[in-house]
Amino acid sequence: MCSLEKRGNVFVLTLTGDDEHRFGHDLIASIRSALARARSESSSSSGAGAGGGRGRGAALVTIAEGRFFSNGLDLAWGNSAPSPSAARERLGSLVALFRPVVADLLSLPMPTIAAVTGHAAAAGFMLALSHDYVAMRGDRGFLYMSELDIGLPFPPTSWR
Repeated sequence: MCSLEKRGNVFVLTLTGDDEHRFGHDLIASIRSALARARSESSSSSGAGAGGGRGRGAALVTIAEGRFFSNGLDLAWGNSAPSPSAARERLGSLVALFRPVVADLLSLPMPTIAAVTGHAAAAGFMLALSHDYVAMRGDRGFLYMSELDIGLPFPPTSWR
């Protein structure tokens, strides 16, 4: 899942655990809840602070524990469906659930920074690039979108 912590005027969203942080129903819901909380606490804060006296969260930084920032959608869950058409439906439902995460990040009333601390592939790549800034060490992890290698747009359906 994930956790949200406020350090001064900076929100830190952490993808917790030592797994691949694959986007399934629970992780997506957890991230959306954390982003809603950051938005709410940012807009309801009052008083002076590091945010220029506005009392808002100065930034949101997203990090991940373990070797992976995120290795994309939960393909194992999607492909465990009883038929190829059911698998396509499952994966389509994950894409539909993931789209609002991108919208939530793009519309936060504060700068967002993805501190990519490991591999970010497919939807993990999209999560990282949904932030205003991406920071990562050159010797740890990478951004990768295998869909581009085969000419498949991600997601395979439109973003409408």
